[in-house]
Amino acid sequence: MQDSLLNVRPELIEIPSLERLTPRTPSAHKPRMLLLYGSTRERSFSRLVTQEAARLLDEMGAETRIFDPSGLPLPDDAPDTHPKVTELREWMQWSEGQVWCSPERHGSMTAVFKAQIDWVPLAMGAVRPTQGKTLAVMQVCGGSQSFNVVNQLRVLGRWMRMFTIPNQSSVPKAFAEFDELGRMKPSAYYDRLVDVMEELMKFTLLLRDRQDYLVDRYSERKESATELSGRVNQRSI
Repeated sequence: MQDSLLNVRPELIEIPSLERLTPRTPSAHKPRMLLLYGSTRERSFSRLVTQEAARLLDEMGAETRIFDPSGLPLPDDAPDTHPKVTELREWMQWSEGQVWCSPERHGSMTAVFKAQIDWVPLAMGAVRPTQGKTLAVMQVCGGSQSFNVVNQLRVLGRWMRMFTIPNQSSVPKAFAEFDELGRMKPSAYYDRLVDVMEELMKFTLLLRDRQDYLVDRYSERKESATELSGRVNQRSI
């Protein structure tokens, strides 16, 4: 061990290895995608874009679930045994990749969307429900194109320890991009949506069998080793 590394615990240092990045038994099931949207309006454009995204992902070979935020209580305004909270948390753990889409309201994501994320803790017992999952971010705008929401969603995704893909979708004047049946019209914005879903699928397939290794951290190994040592010492007293 080099002198510059003497402030670490050598037995807990792991040199990154390409061999460890090769899964022994690659997953054979369809990539599991959870999609969230941020409006409960009857004609919600964030929901319509999300449904288009789900159709594309299904066509690309994914298994999709769209969470309906209607009926989800405000964070901390109900017990975490509430049926909608339980459903959301179970689907979060089920997923391997996610799509987040929110309208822009007052220059930011909606409370409807943020409430969904705020119901999901960074850790549930020994399980981190979002860590290592892939994420695609999208927004819809009532007026000219903006990127306020997707920028905020990227910060939120990082805080939830997710791998947010480089591409993103922002649909301006969303009211003009859908027909009477709620289907998105052909356009450059639709083509971008296809691009984003393709990229999400590629990154999910690339990362899903490697998540545990990619998010394994020295600081957490050190913390676990310290806790284990403390328990052993207590039993020996």
